[in-house]
Amino acid sequence: MPYNPVSPTLTQMPQPESPNTKNLSKRRSQRLLLRVPVQARRKVKGADVPPDDTETLAVNAHGALVLLIPPAEEGEHLLLQNLMTKEEQICRVVYLGQTEGRRLQVGVEFISPAPHFWPVVFPPEDWSSVGKDTKQAPKL
Repeated sequence: MPYNPVSPTLTQMPQPESPNTKNLSKRRSQRLLLRVPVQARRKVKGADVPPDDTETLAVNAHGALVLLIPPAEEGEHLLLQNLMTKEEQICRVVYLGQTEGRRLQVGVEFISPAPHFWPVVFPPEDWSSVGKDTKQAPKL
């Protein structure tokens, strides 16, 4: 949405639906931007590497976006431990993102369902910031 300097509100322009937009609506669970300390244990090219103490950038009921020391490959498996609860889950790398400093954004999904791995309650599907019952903020 482009910013209109004449009006303090954003103007909304119709956007064509792209393949990426379609995939977002098919997400299996809500994502929460949440930093949780985790430890990743994995093998790189068949060799054990030292445990990687890191954190999540976002979590959902099916996995997380974490920062890992590269390299990482899609399809790679790792053992992720939630350092707050000490629970462990085997995960598969499903996304490789941007680097942040010397770390790589890596999307992982749980191999087995683990709805309680993150100590949060995910909001219901019908929670939305936009809807017919949403009240507009007062204009200043």
